[in-house]
Amino acid sequence: MSNESALREEIVEIGRSLYLRGLSPGSSGNISVRLDDGWLLTPTNACLGRLDPADIAKLDWQGNHLAGKPASKEAFLHRAVYEGREDSGAIVHLHCTHSAAVSCLDCLDTTSCLPPLTPYFVMRVGRLPLIPYHRPGDPQLGEAIRGLVGQHSSVLLANHGPVVSGKSLEAATYAIEELEETAKLYLLLRQQPVRPLDDEQIDELRQTFGAQW
Repeated sequence: MSNESALREEIVEIGRSLYLRGLSPGSSGNISVRLDDGWLLTPTNACLGRLDPADIAKLDWQGNHLAGKPASKEAFLHRAVYEGREDSGAIVHLHCTHSAAVSCLDCLDTTSCLPPLTPYFVMRVGRLPLIPYHRPGDPQLGEAIRGLVGQHSSVLLANHGPVVSGKSLEAATYAIEELEETAKLYLLLRQQPVRPLDDEQIDELRQTFGAQW
């Protein structure tokens, strides 16, 4: 099996897992992976739980369609992340419930939407900036993302959901799952006194694990 074939199969496997666990309802969300000669992206209006490896779109870096079905209308969003973050090997974008709920809240800290509640959030996600609302498919969203992804592997789209990149598809998936769990914790704890990690604890994570915060 070629590397591209293996990555197509991995997209299918992870898409099905995300769907079955309720993290990508209906035809929401999209997944992409970087290749040596372009990149793969799930098709437009595709259910992540019922992907066919052959249907996954392949594009070049000019956005030209090379193979598979037509790509997601949010292709420009993925391309902006890859262009702004050269170490990104894969991107996962979901409309998962708790992260989307946080994205709808007023008075968020737009530079860091979720507090450092757990070390795993700090290590896998880092600071989570908020991208102002843009309608789905608005190409200006790509420009808004491009300005932040050089410093952040994850962003939250207002009234929409998270976009997370990683060095591999597995890493991006683990990170977006951690983000969703942290969003859930944040909503559960909103009426309670909270003790987030302090600067000293975060600095220890930087020094020990290379956390980006």
